[in-house]
Amino acid sequence: MMQRRQFLALAGATTGHMAVASALQHGRRPTIIPSAPRGNIDATLRIRPITLELAPGVHIKTVGYNGHAPGPILRFKEGTQVEIDVYNETNVAELVHWHGLAIDPINDGAMEEGSPMIPAGGRLRYSFRPTPSGTRWYHTHTTANADLNQSTYSGQYGFLFIEPKSEPGDYDQEIFLAIHHWQPHLMRMDAPMNANDVAYKYASFNDKLFSAAEPIRVRQGQRILFRFLNASATQNVTLALPGHQFTVIAMDGNPVPQPHSVETLTLGVAERIDAVIEMNSPGIWVLGSTDANERAMGLGRTIEYASKTGKPLWVQPESITWDYFRFCNESKASDPDLRISLVFAPLAAAADGMQHWTINGKEYPNCPPLSIQNGKRHRLMFVNSSAEMHPLHLHRHSFELVSLGGKHGSGLIKDVVNIPPHSTMEVDFLANNPGDTLFHCHQQLHMDYGFMQLFKYI
Repeated sequence: MMQRRQFLALAGATTGHMAVASALQHGRRPTIIPSAPRGNIDATLRIRPITLELAPGVHIKTVGYNGHAPGPILRFKEGTQVEIDVYNETNVAELVHWHGLAIDPINDGAMEEGSPMIPAGGRLRYSFRPTPSGTRWYHTHTTANADLNQSTYSGQYGFLFIEPKSEPGDYDQEIFLAIHHWQPHLMRMDAPMNANDVAYKYASFNDKLFSAAEPIRVRQGQRILFRFLNASATQNVTLALPGHQFTVIAMDGNPVPQPHSVETLTLGVAERIDAVIEMNSPGIWVLGSTDANERAMGLGRTIEYASKTGKPLWVQPESITWDYFRFCNESKASDPDLRISLVFAPLAAAADGMQHWTINGKEYPNCPPLSIQNGKRHRLMFVNSSAEMHPLHLHRHSFELVSLGGKHGSGLIKDVVNIPPHSTMEVDFLANNPGDTLFHCHQQLHMDYGFMQLFKYI
């Protein structure tokens, strides 16, 4: 059987034919053109090897965008046509996924949907009208398998902000902080299923460890809007800022129906949270992970009030419980037109020594696509029969959280939701964006080993 990485390389060699064929299949003109003339370009990304200095003496060799990790913050107006040239200056096929946008399969940046690859040394132009507004992001969508230098283990990620017509909260400063873990290595576990896990040496906000980052300087009375992104390949993260509360105003770029103030934020892989902090506790504080080991790895940032001096202070929060339903409406969601059950289960270690994953008993790509109906509201029932959390992502659509563990609500719109172990969750989505649509766990180790499913419109 052809491995996914081999397929990616082959796809890169046939980019032009794929773009035209997929465009005709979906009734759209081919908007990604390898040999496009320059014309008016809204952004340029160059995928290339970089050496990242996380701190003096701490250098990471990885792949990033435009010589950096994270890549540049891209800001576009909702619904306005954008043209983005991407140059692949590496020796493997690549592509860029525009995470959270309701765009066509060609431009989405997922090989499984028919998006063309960017061959080594090649260039593609992405062309689309970005929607919906809010905090989105962009990242590679290749596979890694056991090569932990590839895909989302690398520095190929960045913020994509689609400007809304109005911001759901006023603020004095806007700060983008992307979480990432560095220098991964594979661990073989002694669990009954011979499970695998990934451990890391360093963790950072943006491109600096806590010890090397400039403080975030604030004044008493300011309202600071933080846009957080968990760009880790595999790690969930819980954050706190002692002496302060986070007022959550948006998740995955979408305004929450019930803004709520909380002591901690939990972000599964690929989740985003926009939160306002009222600067009303003068001092020098640590904004960071509630996990002491993770803070020691570098995941923290000093919050420094004007005229205050001293060492940054950390106080462990009393509780780190996270509940999506704090931010939902209490009313139940309306009934769907169709229901689809998806059961997630691990397999024992295979011949390759890795644990594989199944949806409804089938491992991708050895599973038939699931049919969805255009214009219908679908309810996906997720049944997690494993002992692990899974950040579940649906491409090219957003979904509404309906229920989890007996709780019900409505109005919370996301594109990634983290399902706890041994639990059942329901989400609804409207099938209103025809074309092949990928569903998967965003935990890279799970996605690479079977935890994916393709939806096809009928």
